[in-house]
Amino acid sequence: MPDGYGPNVGVEVARKAAAAAVAEAKKNSWMMAVAVVDTAGNLVYFERMDDTQSGSIRVAQEKARSAAEFKRPTKAFEDALVGGRQAVLALPDAIPIEGGIPLFADEKIIGAIGVSGGNSPQDSQCAKAGADTIKTRPHREAGIRRRPP
Repeated sequence: MPDGYGPNVGVEVARKAAAAAVAEAKKNSWMMAVAVVDTAGNLVYFERMDDTQSGSIRVAQEKARSAAEFKRPTKAFEDALVGGRQAVLALPDAIPIEGGIPLFADEKIIGAIGVSGGNSPQDSQCAKAGADTIKTRPHREAGIRRRPP
């Protein structure tokens, strides 16, 4: 499996990541819901901007949970589905919509951030802004390492 789990993200780090995601949303006049979860997908911190659609509350949490549990950005599932790999729909709790990104510290996954409220690239842009506040290694868009042949 790619990447191991580390200690769970704390509330202060989660708040910092969410604040960066919200700042990115405000900068672009997008209304977003932001969820940060621990390594098991349990909610650590949540913020919903005023006038964000209600449906985005659950979607943000599910994107974060999916990214933490499967150790990869939810964009990996979206890309697989767009590429014709419909079997991804059979994976329990795998959300094939961009906007969930694992959070890293010291090369270990400490949780994940999920953002919802805009279109997929907008959600991902805000999630990446949040993840970038705490990551300690380069962001991998697809989130999947290929094994050598």
